[in-house]
Amino acid sequence: MAFFIITILLGLLSVSQPARGVNYTFMREAMHAPPVTYYDYIVIGGGTAGCPLAATLSRRYRVLLLERGGSPYDDDRVLNMAHFSDVLSDTSASSPSQRFVSEDGVINSRPRVLGGGSCLNAGFFTRAGVGYTRAVGWDASEVLSAYKWVEDVVAFQPELGPWQAAMRRGLLETGVVPDNGFTYDHIPGTKVGGSIFDPDGRRHTAADLLQYARPEGIDVLLRARVARILFSYKGTKPVARGVVYRDSLGMVHVAYLNQGDANEIILSAGALGSPQLLMLSGVGPSDHLRSFGLDVVVDNPGVGQGMSDNPMNAIYVPSPSPVEVSLIQVVGITRFGSYIEGASGSDWTTRTAASSGDGARQARVFGMFSPQTGQLPTVPPKQRTPEAIARAVDAMSQVPDAALRGGFILEKVLGPQSTGSLALRNLDPDDNPIVQFNYFAHPDDLRRCVAGIEAIERVIRSRSFSRFAYPNFAFPAMLNVTAEFPANLMRVRGGSDPAALERFCRDTVMTIWHYHGGCQVGRVVDRDYRVLGIDALRVIDGSTFNASPGTNPQATVMMLGRYLGLPLFEKKLGHQIVFSVLNFLQECAYFISRKKLDEVVFKVDFEKAYDKVKWPFMQQTLCMKGFKSAWRKQIEAFVQGGSVRIRVNDDVGHYFQTQKVSCQGNPMCPIQFKIVAHTYVGGAHW
Repeated sequence: MAFFIITILLGLLSVSQPARGVNYTFMREAMHAPPVTYYDYIVIGGGTAGCPLAATLSRRYRVLLLERGGSPYDDDRVLNMAHFSDVLSDTSASSPSQRFVSEDGVINSRPRVLGGGSCLNAGFFTRAGVGYTRAVGWDASEVLSAYKWVEDVVAFQPELGPWQAAMRRGLLETGVVPDNGFTYDHIPGTKVGGSIFDPDGRRHTAADLLQYARPEGIDVLLRARVARILFSYKGTKPVARGVVYRDSLGMVHVAYLNQGDANEIILSAGALGSPQLLMLSGVGPSDHLRSFGLDVVVDNPGVGQGMSDNPMNAIYVPSPSPVEVSLIQVVGITRFGSYIEGASGSDWTTRTAASSGDGARQARVFGMFSPQTGQLPTVPPKQRTPEAIARAVDAMSQVPDAALRGGFILEKVLGPQSTGSLALRNLDPDDNPIVQFNYFAHPDDLRRCVAGIEAIERVIRSRSFSRFAYPNFAFPAMLNVTAEFPANLMRVRGGSDPAALERFCRDTVMTIWHYHGGCQVGRVVDRDYRVLGIDALRVIDGSTFNASPGTNPQATVMMLGRYLGLPLFEKKLGHQIVFSVLNFLQECAYFISRKKLDEVVFKVDFEKAYDKVKWPFMQQTLCMKGFKSAWRKQIEAFVQGGSVRIRVNDDVGHYFQTQKVSCQGNPMCPIQFKIVAHTYVGGAHW
């Protein structure tokens, strides 16, 4: 038992150490991987869900995590809040952010870096609501445990500056109540949420969760671009067996699953990548696949359907007073289906010359609303061309510094109810697929946007926010230096007419990077996230969502990797336990038969194994080791219920003790004996 406790204590210490990604011994470039490898699990996509999923599975099994991008620890822009917009503005082929434009005309980004979207977003960390958890059928206690597992590494309580504090008071003053203080929970009212930026402004991403991984159990390959999934057949049913991927030099590698029914391939490539890779592998609408010359493995018209992106609209509020640089920290969770958030400050990075010469103007960025990132609400979506972006950047360089002193208050529509679709553009997995979100196609989304804009206006006019708004919301003359200055004057011109507000919502819609769908539960995967019609293949990421969870989804996506990884962990664990117990019972049966013994009753002694263990410590340990509540309740029953003695015939007792001694130091030993006890206690006789 001493060995068992020491092992647990070492495990607790190992997961409490800070993540230092550059020192991950299991992370390397894909070009250094062998041509052919074998694993128990292959996870495609080292993103917000893939990292916690792979870390969980690696605690006992051999896991391959394939990430098409590089390491976040090699790019200071990713980790530094002050350079938030620099990453989204980088459109190079090696950028951690890959820009795409939906068919709606809204400019968007998808991650191309270990850690996924948690390396690009504005950092707000908040859980899904209780109703959301209940609706999707998740176990509430297990979800909470998985959230805490994530939060211990990446989540922090932000310290509000004056602008964010004023917005919080303005929300409360205008009726977005109650005041819920600081909380990760999703509760109607106004709250301060968590952040993945620590007090020093350093970003902590899903890649940090790989500190939980067992180094001997995982390989993380960077710049590994998966081309397709390989299948074999069990009768007529396809079974996922491996993946083909290319490294940065274009060399082809193949990774196969080890033999075993419990081994699986898991897609965690995100809302664009997962449906795209399914289609490239022959899973999707048959007519669409055949039009590209692809062999159809499973005809599933649901692949690529249900694509949604929560529309965001914002109002720029110039301030007569200095404001701090901040991203999302406060949220108003309204009862009409809109979330109110804000970001402030313009001094995000040092200016750089836009052109050469003595009269060179300085290009500037404006955080998450910089036109360089594609957030250009001054023109309707279809007019947001590269030329329009360039004009907006140039316009900002001509505006006096005082005009850029302020912040944006935004509203994001819950859900949304408007949906679109995704389709292949070509056979290149690195290229963006064709995606359309159909913003505001559903009237409820438009209604919620209008209500959200009206709520923002009330906050701006509130007494609590008066320090940071010009009287009567009258923009100073300096804001009119150029008609294309990226601050919304359209709201002022439109007045309060509902039709004008609807037009404002449509014309100024932007993304908040919360797109989801494409592999939804019930359409593409079952409630256990197994791909319909295929064995050994699952999808675990935001592509399975029917609606975006909470105000901002990243916490739930990270939680999902942990939450859904544990049943897979226990599934194989259960197979191993049963196999061990059956072998043990077979040996006992053989011994008893050979001795010609009758009336043998088995009971198991846990007294020596648990006499010094306190249940709270054991409960904490079992949670960290990944045991679900049903297992923990069984263990609690016999730990708190006292010792159970052995009572068998003398000859068998000696054999039984010998077997127990042979298992000393094996953490699975107590569980094996518990199953034996359940099987034979209560007078079961041979």
